[in-house]
Amino acid sequence: MAQGALEGLRLIEMGQLIAGPFCGQLMADHGAEVIKVEPPKVGDAMRNWGQGIPLWFSVVARNKKSITLNLREKEGQEIVRKLAAKADFLLENFRPGTLEKWNLGWDELHALNEALIMIRVSGYGQSGPYSSRAGYGGIGEAMGGMRYIAGEPDRPPSRAGLSIGDSLAATYACLGALMALNHRHNTGKGQVVDSAIYEAVLAMMESTVPEYTVANHIRERTGSILPKVAPSNVYPTKDGSVLVAGNQDSVWKRMATMMGQPELGDDPRYNSHMARGERQTELDDLIGEWTKTYTSKEVLDLCEQHGVPAGNMYRAPEMLEDPHFAAREAIIAVPHPRHENFKMQNVAPRLSETPGHVDWVGPDLGQHNEEIFGELLGMDSRTMSDLIERGII
Repeated sequence: MAQGALEGLRLIEMGQLIAGPFCGQLMADHGAEVIKVEPPKVGDAMRNWGQGIPLWFSVVARNKKSITLNLREKEGQEIVRKLAAKADFLLENFRPGTLEKWNLGWDELHALNEALIMIRVSGYGQSGPYSSRAGYGGIGEAMGGMRYIAGEPDRPPSRAGLSIGDSLAATYACLGALMALNHRHNTGKGQVVDSAIYEAVLAMMESTVPEYTVANHIRERTGSILPKVAPSNVYPTKDGSVLVAGNQDSVWKRMATMMGQPELGDDPRYNSHMARGERQTELDDLIGEWTKTYTSKEVLDLCEQHGVPAGNMYRAPEMLEDPHFAAREAIIAVPHPRHENFKMQNVAPRLSETPGHVDWVGPDLGQHNEEIFGELLGMDSRTMSDLIERGII
């Protein structure tokens, strides 16, 4: 396994798609032994997701071990209890109440292993009037407030082309699990980590709530800018566009000098954060007139020389060509049994002593059945064969 900070810890991953499994990916990246439980024959639905060729599972299930188990059958549930007794964490993202229906709820598992930490990811959390509702990431993004402010002001709400709500809930779940782990170090006892998608999104909503309760202000869609934060926008160039952010007072002064108009740095119309925010459109137009006289590279070079944050909008091809990505190994090649040139993002964040590592892509369905059922749980081959014939594993 990866030489990471979580080496020696075992996590049982139950559930599908992103909101739970991305939490498992983060922990597997840093060395935890993650045993992914999947339905026999069909597996996680994520195995069939992706743009064109289904490749997503190879990333979100990297470093994990796959076993198959029918959780709807009592014998399958009993095997989960045996696994939970030997685990540090159990991660699930079923609709609340599902595990309880299978006699695998917190009370049952905590009685078996009081050190167990149960990580529960769901649309609305484990309590409250909406808890039993089905919840996907997009719904959480809408109810958490993110969707309303995403997009252009003259169009309906938009979205990022990623599953941000799911990934945020999974990231908070991982954070909560590590907090619970420290509590366990102090007390010897585990607890439940309850990560709701809509609350993970809500946590990212900055000061939007007090802006309404105190100032009666509701943020609206503003396209490529943040209101009153200027200059920070995408500006046209001779051959495309670049993103430039000079919204701090000292940076704006350097930017004004870079543009050959140093007097603008002290101009009372622009010399403070509040003043620039009030003249945001005017300032963006002024900067755009300057940037369009240069190529994108020329603007970026000038920004680097003057200490002004700037960058291009990258896609995968630009990332793969960038020397900084290469120097930090932000994207790595990982051997894949069916695909050549398989590259994916590396482990994040970076730890100096225990950096973590990607050892393998998402495993084949049930690839580790013999190892986990035989070696960890001590099943003999005859028992496993019988369970396979009856569709339990």
